[in-house]
Amino acid sequence: MSHPVARRATARAVARRVTLIGWLLLVPALAAYIAFVVWPLILGVQYSFYDWNGVGAATWVGFDNYLKVFADQALLGSILNAFVLIAFFTIIPVGVGLALATLIRSLRSGWFSSLSQTVLFLPQIIPLAAAGIAWAWMYAQTGTVNQVLGWIGLGFLARPWLADYGTALAAVGLIGSWVLTGLCTVLLLTGIGKIDTSLYEAIRLDGAGWWREFFTITLPGLRQEIAVLVTITVIAALSSFDIIYTSTQGGPGRATMVPGLLIYRIGFTQSDVGQASAFGIVLMLLVLAVVLPIQRLSRAADR
Repeated sequence: MSHPVARRATARAVARRVTLIGWLLLVPALAAYIAFVVWPLILGVQYSFYDWNGVGAATWVGFDNYLKVFADQALLGSILNAFVLIAFFTIIPVGVGLALATLIRSLRSGWFSSLSQTVLFLPQIIPLAAAGIAWAWMYAQTGTVNQVLGWIGLGFLARPWLADYGTALAAVGLIGSWVLTGLCTVLLLTGIGKIDTSLYEAIRLDGAGWWREFFTITLPGLRQEIAVLVTITVIAALSSFDIIYTSTQGGPGRATMVPGLLIYRIGFTQSDVGQASAFGIVLMLLVLAVVLPIQRLSRAADR
């Protein structure tokens, strides 16, 4: 009778040891997360209720900084620009990624599939600051984009794309599309590879064409991957900074001003830490308000 008791005691001791080891392995990552994410967030919330320049004495102002966010047309305009960028950072990359992933899968060539994935993914490993600078050169009056337009007989369309009020935001958005399309394609192609091939064989036996096959099998099978990509790209659009800072710095005027860049300017150029913190908290809540429903809809569709 003592043997089962001894075995249970040993099993509990082993379980406790494994749990302890797990927590010890988790502590470094948890400490880094608290130090670099949770604690700055707490400080940001605290600073948002003060009028503070980052050096001198802070003055309590309550919710005044938050009220300014919704009363200042410049701040609201930057939020609107960020929502416009969702079309370029989310809709275009996911849509093009779906088309490319389906095309690559249909070709059924191992070397071509690997090569195309590598080429498409290359923009992801390029620093966004470098991508912004490179595209700023290409968008210049004498840059590659205008030269190509001249070669194909569309020289009348040439212009300094990033310096034109009417095209600057779209031009910046296309940089984001270029960066994110590869990520979307690779992830969607991986998702297609997980779909049971027997489903495609069955629907082809029923005489279904490519269009019906895509909407009946491929698209529903990629629901989770699409939800992940929409989440990632929407966050990238609403919190964009690197590309815009290096390509336009928010210009011309405020045509490409976005919340991330404006928070930087308010906090570091205008030395208004309280206002910058309040705007940052509003941006965080805005991102959550957009992303959480996407996640909820995705989970509901899988039930």
